[in-house]
Amino acid sequence: MLFEKLGQYEKSAEAARTLRRLDPDNIFAYVNLAIDAVALQRFDEARQIIQEAHSRKLDDYLMHDDLYALAFLAADSAGMAEQQHWFAGQPVYENYGLAYASDTEAYGGHTREARVLTRRAVDSAIRVDNIEDGAVYQINAALREAAYGNAVEAKQSAIEALRLAPASRRLAAEAALALAMTDETARAESLAEDLDRRFPLDTEIQSLWLPAIRAQLALSRRDSGLSLTELQAAASPIEFGKDVGCLYPAYVRGKAYLAAGQGNAAAAAFQKILDHSGVVGNCWTGALAHLGVGRANALQAKTARGPDANAARVRALAAYKDFLTLWKDADPDIPILEEAKAEYAKLQSLERM
Repeated sequence: MLFEKLGQYEKSAEAARTLRRLDPDNIFAYVNLAIDAVALQRFDEARQIIQEAHSRKLDDYLMHDDLYALAFLAADSAGMAEQQHWFAGQPVYENYGLAYASDTEAYGGHTREARVLTRRAVDSAIRVDNIEDGAVYQINAALREAAYGNAVEAKQSAIEALRLAPASRRLAAEAALALAMTDETARAESLAEDLDRRFPLDTEIQSLWLPAIRAQLALSRRDSGLSLTELQAAASPIEFGKDVGCLYPAYVRGKAYLAAGQGNAAAAAFQKILDHSGVVGNCWTGALAHLGVGRANALQAKTARGPDANAARVRALAAYKDFLTLWKDADPDIPILEEAKAEYAKLQSLERM
C-alpha cells in the first residue's frame, strides 16, 4: 500500500505477487495486484486477477471499485450498472457507489445530476458514521465545480467539507486547492500555511499538495513563472499516487504552461493525464485534459509558422472535438463548456480562411 501511495505501482505489484505466492488465499494480495494492474493500464490483467480471487471465494469492496473503474474505462454502461447494484446492496459501501456515479456524471458534464448524487453519497456515508469519506465526496465536488467555472458552488462545497471534517489534512489540502481555483486566495493561503506548519515532514503534503496549491495561487495572481517554479517539487512519481488519483499537479502544470505561452509543454502535461487513465479513472481532470490538449495545440498554432502551425491547428481541432463529443449532452450553462464552444468556433473559422 505504501508503494501505491507513492505512485510506484511496479514495486507494489512485485510485493503483492510475493504475498500471493506465500499465502494464495490472502485477499489483500489480489486487491493490491488488481489496483496496480489498473494503474499500469493492464486492464485485462486486472480482470484476470479479480476472476482468480473470485474463483477462490475471495471478495472485497475494493475489487468492485476496480470492476467499476474497468467498466468505466471500457465505456461499459451495463458493467457500471452491475457494480452500482452491488454497492446499493451493501449499506456500509453504498456511499462509494453513489460517489462513483457522481464522478461519472460530472465527467460527462452532467453537473446537476452529479450534485444530486454527491448529496446522496454524503448522506449515505454519514448514516454509517463514515463522516470523513462523506467530506471527501463534498470536496471532490468542490474541485470539479471550481474547474468547471462554477465558483459559488465550489466555495459552498469546500466550506461544507471543512465543516464535516475540520481536522483532516487531506480535506484541508483539497479545500485549499479548490479555493485557490476560485480566486479565494486569502482563505487558500491560510489553509496552506496551516498545513505547512502542522505537517513539515509529511511527504504527500510537502511534495504534492503544497506545490499544487501554491502554483494555483500564483496563477490566480497571473504569475505563470512562479507557478511553474512551485510545481517543480511535485514532478515526481508521488503525483501518480493512488490516494490522489486525479493528477491535480499535472493539470495545474498544464494550465501554468498555457499561461506562460508554452504550448508544447502544456500539451505534454495534459497528455500525461490522458495517458494514465487507469490512475485518473472518472475524475474530471480526465475530461478536461482533452480541452487542455486542444488549447495547448491552438496556442502552438498561433506561435508556429507554415506546416507546423497547420499541423498544430489540426491537432487542436481534433482535441476540441473529442471534448465536445464527450460533453455532447452536458448541461449547457457550464462556463468552461461555453468557453470551449467559442474557442472551437473561432478555430474552425480560422481553418476556413
